[in-house]
Amino acid sequence: MTVAWTQPHVERTIEQVIAGMKQLKPTIRENVKDSIISMDVWDWSQGVGLFALYLYYKETGREDIRGDLVAWFDRHLAKGLPQKNVNTMCPLLTLSYLGEELGRQDYLDLCASWAQWVYKEMPRTPEGGISHLTVDSANEGQLWDDTLYMTVLFLGRMGVLLKNDAYVQESIHQFLVHLKYLTDVRTGLFFHGWTFLGNHHFAGALWGRGNAWYTAGLVDYLDIVPLPGGVRRFLLTSLEQQAEALASLQTESGMWRTLLNDPESYEESSATAGFAYGILKAVRGGFLPEKFRAIGLKAAQAVVSRIDADGMVHDVSYGTCVGDTMQYYKDIARCPMPYGQAMTLLMLVESLKHPQLWGQA
Repeated sequence: MTVAWTQPHVERTIEQVIAGMKQLKPTIRENVKDSIISMDVWDWSQGVGLFALYLYYKETGREDIRGDLVAWFDRHLAKGLPQKNVNTMCPLLTLSYLGEELGRQDYLDLCASWAQWVYKEMPRTPEGGISHLTVDSANEGQLWDDTLYMTVLFLGRMGVLLKNDAYVQESIHQFLVHLKYLTDVRTGLFFHGWTFLGNHHFAGALWGRGNAWYTAGLVDYLDIVPLPGGVRRFLLTSLEQQAEALASLQTESGMWRTLLNDPESYEESSATAGFAYGILKAVRGGFLPEKFRAIGLKAAQAVVSRIDADGMVHDVSYGTCVGDTMQYYKDIARCPMPYGQAMTLLMLVESLKHPQLWGQA
């Protein structure tokens, strides 16, 4: 346990991380039309950041943060939105909450329209899974971990908001079909992707951030959607099996690697922060046994050690497609990213709810 791990230190670090998120600029060459590093783009990377900021606003009641979020959305709505796909759905999760809270019918109408498109028109795989459609690829017949966080949380949220049980049930189906095809039953971890066109897991990568999308996403999904008891139990037992595997693979530093079971792959901050957030929140909610709390804290402290004086979270892997080789994952560049800042923010805010870990219970 580090001497600096105190409430004032955590609160100062939160402010630094938020400031760092606002100042993000590309530090590597990106082979995409629009940057996924800058926060001034409507895409999945920024969507994760927006949701973390919204949850922090709800924790603190800080009107300045809500104002920044509203200004971000209004700016992009005026400019015009990109095409609908799995990734561009992500910002709408935050927009749905703002629309409800502020009584903004324009926000709510947009969310309803995009949710209907997901339900009725988004391409599907066999067994009705959402194909991981992106701006540059249809990824026909492919299931990715990422889809659960980027699109399915939003669809479940809209089902609750609109009192549309069909949307809720579809979100449940997506969790179940993704777990059916992505779970590695030998370890309890999740493969990055599955293709029905060939029936394989590509490189068979147990990718860190893909696993973290489940750990972090599930604890938030449980806040969003009231689940039938059997489904809830299934998803939580999957979480516990994953957590058991993660405990055995956590490095001495407290980090996890970008390929969880490959000691030659680098330690990666966004996955580690996502695991820390999900594990700590699950312990607090009674979803995971108490023994996992110390694992979450160790991971949180490891991520904090990778935050610089400007609030930038380092050792975050850039956007990662499903790879055909393990080397592909090892070669992904690392730089500060919106989702690295976001998962770190969520982790830090959650850590404040575990004061017994830093001696101020």
